[in-house]
Amino acid sequence: MKTDSLFYKLFQQAPELVLELAGIEPTGAENYQFRSEEIKQTAFRLDGVLIPPLDKPSLPLIFVEVQYQVDRSFYSRFFCEIFFYLHQNQPVHPWRAVVFYPTRNIETDGELHYSALLESQQVQRLYLEDLDNKPSQQVRVRLIQLINEDNRQAPEVARTLIQAIEKGELVADNQTQILEMIETILVYKFPKLSREEIQKMLGYNDISLKQTQFYQDVYAEGQQEGQQEGEAKLILRQLTRRFGVLEENTKNQIKGLNIVQLEMLGEALLDFSTHDDLENWLQG
Repeated sequence: MKTDSLFYKLFQQAPELVLELAGIEPTGAENYQFRSEEIKQTAFRLDGVLIPPLDKPSLPLIFVEVQYQVDRSFYSRFFCEIFFYLHQNQPVHPWRAVVFYPTRNIETDGELHYSALLESQQVQRLYLEDLDNKPSQQVRVRLIQLINEDNRQAPEVARTLIQAIEKGELVADNQTQILEMIETILVYKFPKLSREEIQKMLGYNDISLKQTQFYQDVYAEGQQEGQQEGEAKLILRQLTRRFGVLEENTKNQIKGLNIVQLEMLGEALLDFSTHDDLENWLQG
């Protein structure tokens, strides 16, 4: 499962978080939009672009990339995408680029061809390991720390974060949204857990649990089963059309996924090239 999807979801909720982490002056941040951008007539797609309003040409256009896997061609592709985008769209804003790595050892060397860009003020590389074990009063920074947390420690960290929010020790501008994000992070980290196990892991009381959209969408009784069955049928049709008839065991695995896992699979299958990609996802 792609961890970077969690970051893009978080940045879509709070575009100013990118600016804060990158140390970019946040004036006018509330007017930014975060979205992905297709680059026409190429095989390129920018996963994250922070787009400022047209009436504020001094604010930078910011290209955002979350890179969680070693990729020897990353910088060549990323800079090609940026310059294709600039060529096609001719934006009125200056540009910046921010790359998030979980650790420094994930980054590949781009000095041979891109040293001028990497050393410039236009490109910034942030290493999330620098946030580890650093207390923060910014709740969304704490969410990033949770994403980067070792799975063995993640449940305890999530419970601590929820308790801090409920006690008012951390200010959440949208408490329901933050709780939903915590749950989504844990679903990504533990995709095979049952609903009872997720509830137990989070330590929610009934009031906290029922106020979240996650509970309403995933755990609400009655209509949940019908929604889940419909989503599974749709995904099975898409997979059959792409890879042919699926093995019965594979079908049963997909039918056994909960609605959030099915939604994650529906997103992930867009990147599948072979049947092995599907099997690797189900085993992961």
